[in-house]
Amino acid sequence: IGGLARNFYHRIWKHYDSDAAWRWQDRASYGNKGQGTPAIDGTERTMWIFEPGVAEQIFEDLVREHGIRVVRDEWLDRAKGVRKEAGRIVSITTLAGRTYAGRMFIDATYEGDLMAAAGVSYRVGREANSVHGEEHNGVQTGVLHHRHHFGVLKERISPYVVPGDPRSGVLPRVSAAPPGNFGEGDAKVQAYCYRMCLTDHPDNRIPFTKPEGYDPRQYELLARIYAAGWTETFGKFDPIPNRKTDTNNHGPFSTDNIGMNYDYPEAGYERRREILREHQNYQKGWLYFITTDPRVPADVRERMGRWGLPKDEFKDNGGWPHQIYVREARRMTGQFVMTENHLRKRQPTPDSVGMGSYTIDSHNVQRYITPEGYVQNEGDIGVPLKEPYEIAYGSLVPQRGQVENLLVPVCVSSSHIAFGSIRMEPVFMILGQSAATAAVLALEAGGAVQDVPYARLKERLLRDGQILHAPAGGNEKPKGTP
Repeated sequence: IGGLARNFYHRIWKHYDSDAAWRWQDRASYGNKGQGTPAIDGTERTMWIFEPGVAEQIFEDLVREHGIRVVRDEWLDRAKGVRKEAGRIVSITTLAGRTYAGRMFIDATYEGDLMAAAGVSYRVGREANSVHGEEHNGVQTGVLHHRHHFGVLKERISPYVVPGDPRSGVLPRVSAAPPGNFGEGDAKVQAYCYRMCLTDHPDNRIPFTKPEGYDPRQYELLARIYAAGWTETFGKFDPIPNRKTDTNNHGPFSTDNIGMNYDYPEAGYERRREILREHQNYQKGWLYFITTDPRVPADVRERMGRWGLPKDEFKDNGGWPHQIYVREARRMTGQFVMTENHLRKRQPTPDSVGMGSYTIDSHNVQRYITPEGYVQNEGDIGVPLKEPYEIAYGSLVPQRGQVENLLVPVCVSSSHIAFGSIRMEPVFMILGQSAATAAVLALEAGGAVQDVPYARLKERLLRDGQILHAPAGGNEKPKGTP
């Protein structure tokens, strides 16, 4: 990680290097556990774990320092708000009727709405393995890589309202539809959740409350999981500074709201808001159920009751995150498509504009009924990579002849399973810098983003501290300022 992304993590380190940053605990009691690396790297003067509010402030500082005008709460008119002339976007118009003209555009959203409205090719869902010659794309029934499936339990769980009786109906949050054949593609999307920041500090804690429309029957499957002896409720309460957590999904019935987001990528704004409300109510209900329902073991209820939302995070939203975790939505089909084979070095990657290294990863896509009549999850994949991989410039630009002045550094051109690794926030920051640099070069040349000379782009990226290749002897050190 180099360039502006590394500068961000250096600023995080500088913030927590001050004793004043440690408001709810001292530095020594925090420890130094990260996700795969130490949280604090004093030698490299970087820190990789942080509170949401600190990250937000650093981004706001960067915007202010560079005099960047940010227009907030404007929504693209996706039906008729993109004006194109001769293969170039000329302007975009928002639902409020405001028009913004420009010579160059970057769609850095999770959903890729501008990309889609501009007529760029894209895909939603999983390709069949046969499309790109992959192993871990498409339907993955029977593949159980993490502990987010029902095989971790000592007994199998019935998906029916009356256990063992299909005539009684299927439990909530279980699909009665067949999962599909192994390796086949579909239009389904891996699960979303709200990645929560929680705290157990009594003076900073907002207790969990009953959400709107709470129905304990929605969590009957979770009650059966506890009855089967499951003990891993707190498996992803990862510590961050000041007695807080980065809480993600863990287990067969978790914060991941499996199967409830399939139409999100293409949905209109109102339908997306409905999906967000449903996810929020589901997840708040999940917390409330574990805290209060007598079918949950008493020690788990008591322990969950010590946690709550932090008063000093997301203050205008009651401590709840503003943004749902859109793990995947649209993916562009651009000049170059990154696949599992490029990440695993089975095929070469041309014209690197950044690197990734995270496990090839997908969260669960569906919860289905097995032929034997039990419930199981499908789609969760975790394939470690032996070394970092390069990401091609062609995966940031549309196909030639579609749009000449648009770059897409988030909904990048990749297969579903390759995107599972690329989709990390540090990588998005890296690709964002590379896309912006390419945009400037295209403007200076008066040409298309597809025609940016890679030699010039590479030279400027390296000058600005980006890391484009990992030498055989170890990790490449970034140039420039931290």
